[in-house]
This record gives sequence, structure tokens and C-alpha cells, in this order.
Amino acid sequence: MTGPGASGAPASPGPMGGSRSANSAVEVARAVRSGERSALDVVEEHLALVREREADVHAFLLVLEDEARARAAEVDRAVAEGRDPGPMAGVVVALKDLLCTRGFPTTCGSRILEGWKPPYDATAVRRLREAGAVFVGKTNMDEFAMGSSTEHSAFGPTRNPHDLSRVPGGSSGGSAAAVAAGFSSVALGTDTGGSIRQPAALCGVVGAKPTYGMVSRYGLVAFASSLDQIGPFAMSVADAALVLDTIGGPDELDSTSLPGDGPMAASRLGRGAEGLRVGVISELSAVEGISPDVAARVQEAADALSGAGAKVEEVSVPSVRFGLSAYYMIAPAEASSNLARYDGVRYGLRAPAQDVTEMYLKTRAAGFGPEVKRRIMLGTYALSAGYYDAYYGKAQKVRTLIIRDFDEAYRSFDVLLSPTSPTTAFELGAKTSDPLTMYLNDVCTIPSSLAGHPAVSVPFGSGADGLPVGVQVLAPALGEALMLQVAEVLESLSPAGGPK
Repeated sequence: MTGPGASGAPASPGPMGGSRSANSAVEVARAVRSGERSALDVVEEHLALVREREADVHAFLLVLEDEARARAAEVDRAVAEGRDPGPMAGVVVALKDLLCTRGFPTTCGSRILEGWKPPYDATAVRRLREAGAVFVGKTNMDEFAMGSSTEHSAFGPTRNPHDLSRVPGGSSGGSAAAVAAGFSSVALGTDTGGSIRQPAALCGVVGAKPTYGMVSRYGLVAFASSLDQIGPFAMSVADAALVLDTIGGPDELDSTSLPGDGPMAASRLGRGAEGLRVGVISELSAVEGISPDVAARVQEAADALSGAGAKVEEVSVPSVRFGLSAYYMIAPAEASSNLARYDGVRYGLRAPAQDVTEMYLKTRAAGFGPEVKRRIMLGTYALSAGYYDAYYGKAQKVRTLIIRDFDEAYRSFDVLLSPTSPTTAFELGAKTSDPLTMYLNDVCTIPSSLAGHPAVSVPFGSGADGLPVGVQVLAPALGEALMLQVAEVLESLSPAGGPK
């Protein structure tokens, strides 16, 4: 499927309330493992919604109907034979289309990889399959994860299920939209500078970025290797924790994978906020471009945590105001190196030409979209002789300052709080002509990415336009369990009328 429907009218965001609860990952896995529900029935429920709304939303680049049914039948067979199919038995999962899936196309939203079928699965994909999950499709995304609106996909934009005239965020907008529309119980995305958390906020779902190295990057097609992380979208914090505990942990195939027992993300759920120290980041709460609605929801979230027994105070993390500038030196520099491999020789698109040099030029010109070309050129310039120290080297020094300032803040606070996105979902086409305006959508999410720390966006009410607002909970490295403990409290206290 390569294009959304023509409708721009607002649409209801799919199944809500009880039906969503019934298809939560935790509930589905429990019911399927016990034999109370059939995995095949669960899959058919999701596929019915895909058939009903996918033409308008365009969350997917590939829907795996036959494969999902076959996999669900395997899960049901295991249950019938008395075997435990795993902790995610029958849970329907959507996968961002830069996660390698053996034998199925992985395009990264780009023409340059159109038709390429990886010979292996990403580790996160393999772990989900081994846990009993069922894959429903590969989701749309900004090309090579470079974007904040999923409008930079070579195969057309994804639309926000809450309002089809609005963007779902990016770059993992297809995954966020799939969960928001009920096409899957959970989804995997990737987060380099906010590409899980920002679309989660705009689509009214939970989106978590783990500590760098907590989830293996093996089989993740790289954008910026020192920043990329895989994480979940879900309708609840408990579901996100289940996915993180399934995909996290060390992997000998990834040299940046952290040793240890994995995130243990669900270990502190249900403990409340009594006695916790929460710092509201002053620089991010007042950053340029934050809408009054978003600022108000963050203040309400802080007040809610205070009412739940947490000690809430404002905290300064001074260097985060330089995060956006540093990120747009570091990430494009790494992208210019990583994307050099797409040359028409080994895989994907190859443009006809008279010689190899001409083939390189024509293939990359035809295969890459304008945003990818822009970032490759920016990154190559930042790494060039004479400019390396002035740009890339200086950005890395700023990154160190951000890490130090976060470390100082965490001496006094257990978690930090901020907006996730400066605004609610904006209209399709509103920012595509101005790259700098688009980049500002990640101003609140980039600092924790540069630090390598975990962060999660949790829905907390809505703006005056009725669209979801996300509040971000940040934690120190390896702090996933505490982060999700606080996020769960916010989830339970979210204002009436907001996305649930």
C-alpha cells in the first residue's frame, strides 16, 4: 500500500475504552496463554480495522495478512498442545520499516531500498517472535528516519488517526498511527532524536526510548549509530513495559549492547509516586515554540504528581538549550557516513549508466529524497577538513556538557518532567517547506537522546483543538523501571476527555 485516502476530514481514532483494554498486550497475552481467547480471533479483529481504515491513515507500507494468520495458528496450536507460546502470545505487533525482517521487504521509506529483502531478522524482531508475538505489517516512516512528520516517506505520508488532516509525527509516525488506530496492540519504532516520543505525543499513545544499548541495534538500519534506539509504542505503560522487557537485554551481535539482565521495566509498576523527587526542567518548559496548551498540561502533570505524594520542584539543566544545534551536527555527520553504503552496487535501486561513477551519482540522486540529501550534505560538510573541529568536534563537547548537567540534576531528583512535543499535531504540509521549523519539533526530546538516557511520552489530556498532548518523563541511564513507574501514575491521573 503506497498512499493514503484523499479525505482530510477528522476521523474517530479507532477503538477506545473497553475495546482497547481488551486488546492491550498484557490482556491479550494472558487470555491467549490461558486458552480464554484464540490468537487467530485477535488477529482477525485487528485486520478488520486495517481493512476499514488503512486506506485513509496509511500507517503501513506492507500488511502481512496471510503471515499473521499463519503465525496466530501456530500460537493457538502451542496452547492446544499444552506448550507456553511465550509472554507475548498472540499480541499483534507492527514493525517500523527499518527493522530487518527476513524474507520481507525493508525499505526504510526510501526508493533506494525498494524491494530489498533482508536475509536475517533484527534481534528485537526475533525476540518478539520467540515470545509469541504476531506481526501484522511494516509501518511507514520518514525516509531513513529523517523527519518529524512522516511526510518525507517516498511512499506518501501517514495521517493522524485522530484527525486525518494532521500529521502523526515522525519519523515513526506509521507505528504510532497503527497503535492509535487499533491496527496493532503495540508497535516498534526507533528513536534517534525523538522519533518514538514525538509521534507518541501527537497520536495520544505511550512511546518509550530506552537507555542507549539497552535494546540491541542488530538489524536496525542505521541513521546515527551513537543515537539510534529501538523502543515500543503502546496504549498503556504496562504494555510498553512488557515489550521493553521482551526485546531488551544483552546481544553478542551488537557491540554497543549493555551487559546485565535487561531493563526489568515492569518491576516497579503499581508503586505510585509517594516520596519520589520530580524535577520540572525549566529550560524545556519555557522553550520557544511551546504552545500554552502544552505548557498547561505539563504544569497539570506536575501538580498531579505532587498530589500523588511526589516532591515536585523546578530544576535547571542549562545546556539542554544547545541540544538542537548539537544534534543537527552529530546526527547528519553519522548519517553521511552510514548512508554512503547505498551506491547501487550491493542492494536496492541501481540506475542505468555508462560507468560506475555515473551509476553512483544517478542511483543516489534518484533513490534519496530531498531531506536525506540535505542531511547527507550537512553531515559531510561538518566532517570535512577544516570544519571538523569547528562543527562536529564542538557539538560533541556540547553533548558532554548535556550529560554532565543531567547527571547534576539527577543528584537531586529521581526523574525529570518536560513537554514531549512543543505543540499538538500540526496540519499536513504546514512545515515541509521550512526545515528549521520542522526540526524544532524535537527540541524537547533531543537532549535525552544525546545523553543516552531513557525517556517516555505518556498522554496527558488534550489541547484546545481536542488533539492529544504528551508529557515526557526522563530518567538517568538504566532508569527504565522508575521512569515507567512515574509514567503509570501520570497515566492514571490523565485529565478526563483526553486520549485513553
